Amino acid sequence: MGQRRLASSACAASWTALRARLRADFVRLSRSTETHMNWVPTVAIGLSAALLLGTLARRLGLSPLVGYLCAGMAVGPHTPGFVGDMALASQLADVGVILLMFGVGLNFSLRDLLAVRGVALPGALLASAAAMTCGAAIGLANDWGLAASMVFGLCLATASTVVIVRGLLELDMLGSAAGRIAVGWSVVEDLVTVVVLVLLPALAAQNEAEPLLQVLLQTAGAIALLAVLVFSGGAWLVPRLLGIVARAQSRELFTLAVLVLALGVAWLAAEVFGTSIALGAFLGGMLVGQSDMSHQAAADALPLRDAFAVLFFVAVGMLVDPMLVVDQPGLVFASLAAVLLAKPAVALLVLLTRGFPLGTSLSVAAAISQVSEFSFVLAGLAVSLDVLPEQARSVVLATALLSIVASPLLFRGAQPLERRLLGNRRVARFVMHRAGRLAKLPIETAESLVGHAVLCGYGRVGSELASFLSARGITYVVIEQARTLVDELRAQRVPVLFGDAGSPTLLDRARVASARSLLLSVPDPVTARLAIEHARRVNPEIEVIVRVHADRVGGELARHPSVRSVHGERELAYAMARLALQGFGVSAIEAEAAVIDRRHARGGASQPTRIAEIHVPASSPVVGRSVVELGIPRGVLVVTIARDGEFVVPSGDTEVRAGDALLVLADTERARAVERLVREG
Repeated sequence: MGQRRLASSACAASWTALRARLRADFVRLSRSTETHMNWVPTVAIGLSAALLLGTLARRLGLSPLVGYLCAGMAVGPHTPGFVGDMALASQLADVGVILLMFGVGLNFSLRDLLAVRGVALPGALLASAAAMTCGAAIGLANDWGLAASMVFGLCLATASTVVIVRGLLELDMLGSAAGRIAVGWSVVEDLVTVVVLVLLPALAAQNEAEPLLQVLLQTAGAIALLAVLVFSGGAWLVPRLLGIVARAQSRELFTLAVLVLALGVAWLAAEVFGTSIALGAFLGGMLVGQSDMSHQAAADALPLRDAFAVLFFVAVGMLVDPMLVVDQPGLVFASLAAVLLAKPAVALLVLLTRGFPLGTSLSVAAAISQVSEFSFVLAGLAVSLDVLPEQARSVVLATALLSIVASPLLFRGAQPLERRLLGNRRVARFVMHRAGRLAKLPIETAESLVGHAVLCGYGRVGSELASFLSARGITYVVIEQARTLVDELRAQRVPVLFGDAGSPTLLDRARVASARSLLLSVPDPVTARLAIEHARRVNPEIEVIVRVHADRVGGELARHPSVRSVHGERELAYAMARLALQGFGVSAIEAEAAVIDRRHARGGASQPTRIAEIHVPASSPVVGRSVVELGIPRGVLVVTIARDGEFVVPSGDTEVRAGDALLVLADTERARAVERLVREG
């Protein structure tokens, strides 16, 4: 009995102790929950400020990044008013870093890089080296030490792909030669930053007991092993995993799977292999980017990435001290000079010496003249490793903010600066000299050019135009900025000039003064405008056909006589409309009439299009002429010719005969104009 009472007492005591511990844990959890609820005002107010200031920055023509950084300053400890939780913002920023690097890996295109490797790789390395050298000199002058100064220089050496792409899109230059080079250039800089992010922790942890070479070899081995594991096992696992989740037909599960991959590979890189989370996220993005569902993964990851990226920029902005510009203006503006002057000057020199046109070179130099968001990641990592002083990070942040603010002005100033520089004979002579023999035609070829076409741009649109001209035996000269295309065309004995189509010198060498037509398939509206102005000046009778992508640009160019614009997206819509209408039983002629009516409606015409039958009498002055020689008004389509009981589908060289009946698709006014043409000539 005594033993039973003893056991019962022990059980009661244990139960009492367990209840007390559970009660204490509950109280502690409740207090912890109350404490951690402080994240709500930090996130809510920070995001609200980011929304307000980001929208304001966008309305002012600046990158929203400027607004996000300013929002961080507004809720940071260096400005009056509300002060957010710095520790919490830092933790959320880590997630932002992972998703940012995951997005870089997801959109990384080795093909785009290889397409411009000849200039982007050496150019980016040289220009980044110039910025890094200037930054290192600034750091040494402020007694930061060699390692800190080198890292500071690296923070100034990389440009933001986001800012570059947005600036190129606003100027409709993303598909141009300058756009392709600038994007490839920024990819090289991003890769350099990724390498530094990987090696920096190992270098910071290196001590005298471990030689530097040994540390580098160990780090390289860990990276290689991680890459092999990710791309061998992951290449087999990831498509199957995403396929299983996709078959569940749940958008939430697919988004969750993408997030798990991003965070999982980042954790694997940091905890198992001892490398940075940035590298793991980058490799994870590359892995998903190679799968068949990469586009869906990108679409699902984009909202998450953007949300946490905003928090990341707000957290970075909280570290910026606005008074730094006032207290140490020399330090800030010296760093800004390295980004806005030294780096683009080297880039400009590299491109010009490689023979690229002045306009392309200036546009690329303007595009890379700012500091990337990944510099924030690098600076933050260096500070956490005690490699970089806090003052240096503040200078990097201030320089980034000011350079991103200046970026739109640099983009817009590139073309006016080109025009001014080319007005100087010495500069124009130097640019043409660097282009060398590729900017000249053989003398016998140039002297034989009369009544030809000058085709500016040999990309997807220009190459198709060239095939039509070749099929008709029409002589043409190509002006192209892509060096590889120029070499290929020269090998095929096609007359081609290497350079910018807006250059008056190149247009003169293409004999635009004696040309019959100027075909501008380049997507750059500024280049097209310069080419049209010079061509009309030396050849007022030349016919110009120009590719546009905006109604505003088409309207401006249409003011020039004999200039016709082709709106790329609208023509695509018209072609799809023809096929769609025919799919619903509408005849091909009726579908074409609908398209013509739509064209007339845009031009202000309201008369409906119809089929008109116009007879050609024996006394008509057009008898014996070809269809192309009739001078039929624009907006009129000769559908067929009724002749001797048969129907002839006309081409440009079909001869008009007495007794023919022309079936034309036109509105009433244009049909009457064709009747007068047939009757009076």
